[in-house]
Amino acid sequence: MNPYRNDFPLLRQTDEKGRTWAYLDNAATTQKPEAVITAIADYYQRENANPHRGAYDLSVAATNVLESAREKVKSFIGGDARGELIFTRGATESINLVASSWGKIGLRPGDEIVIAISEHHSNLLPWQAAARETGAVLNYLYTDADGRLLQSEIGAKITERTKLVAVAHVSNVTGVVNPVEAVIRAAHAVGAVVLVDGTQSVPHMAVNVSALDADFYVFSAHKMLGPMGIGALYGKKALLDAMPPYLYGGDMIEYVEEQSATFAPLPQKFEAGTQNVGGAAGFAAAIDYLISAGMDTVVRQECALTDGLLNALKDIPYLRLIGPSENAERIGVVSFTIEGAHPHDIATILNSDRVAVRSGHHCAQPFMHHLGVQATCRASVYLYNTEQDIERLAESLKNVRRWLGHGVK
Repeated sequence: MNPYRNDFPLLRQTDEKGRTWAYLDNAATTQKPEAVITAIADYYQRENANPHRGAYDLSVAATNVLESAREKVKSFIGGDARGELIFTRGATESINLVASSWGKIGLRPGDEIVIAISEHHSNLLPWQAAARETGAVLNYLYTDADGRLLQSEIGAKITERTKLVAVAHVSNVTGVVNPVEAVIRAAHAVGAVVLVDGTQSVPHMAVNVSALDADFYVFSAHKMLGPMGIGALYGKKALLDAMPPYLYGGDMIEYVEEQSATFAPLPQKFEAGTQNVGGAAGFAAAIDYLISAGMDTVVRQECALTDGLLNALKDIPYLRLIGPSENAERIGVVSFTIEGAHPHDIATILNSDRVAVRSGHHCAQPFMHHLGVQATCRASVYLYNTEQDIERLAESLKNVRRWLGHGVK
């Protein structure tokens, strides 16, 4: 029995047939343990106030919740004194912040932005906009047929004209771990800045942003057992100090006159308005949970589950795996198609068996086009999943073609 599963209230729920969820959509969002739900409720019941703005005890307590969460999140990813952690609504807002703010001072007509073809739309559309607004050019690092970034592409595409490289640490479509160390070295060798999307890496592996030497690193709480609506941007202080504010309003100013203003130091310069302190409490509790479990345990659990998932899917007729066939090259994510079945139909049939997977283009349409598919189903695991979840998925998949009128095979 998985020792973690009972910590998650949603996974304990049963339907009228006594079935629990085989929840395999963890790359989209994870379930929340009781400890996280309790931490959020406790904040609102005991310490709710506006942080940074009051001299009374509740406001001081709210400030302590927010700032202690900041230090916990920063420590969890190995941040050091060279960097600062900014709270945002999530990785999407973090990337938009960098593209808009850094883009204003870092990009000029003819400069090049390099991103991987495998990027999530959240790490693609902001750079399209930045290129349009500044006259920069957007270039792509292409992958092989299984979604692996090619060293030849890194060497050829990152040049003296490159000013910024944006790449996911782990693909949300294939689970492939990208060679971000090689990308960062190549970019820094030509004086370029690097943004790493860590939404699929921070929840699933130990990450040390200081050792990576990433200039910006972004991730979201809800993909790592925390609440929705909060995430983080970790950036080097020298870069963040030089960047103009992204949002303007309360709590990010130093002094305001009728026609001008000066701004607060980091991190407040990028945190206009009232912050999501309840979300920060949940974020910190999620990290406590992961630390208690141990990231080595998370890796071992997911590795075993992914092995079982790949082996189960390989035995299903008419099923095509997307991405590498070996577990060693991916983390917890497996995409697939079934001949004669649209991914949305597959997901609907699985849902009738209380099995949850993702279907569609996974916010990565250029990558889908590159791989030669329009859409896939995606199963993704986390530390609370079990072998029984994988077995239920495989058994339900065996019935897909029959349900769609293709016979018993």
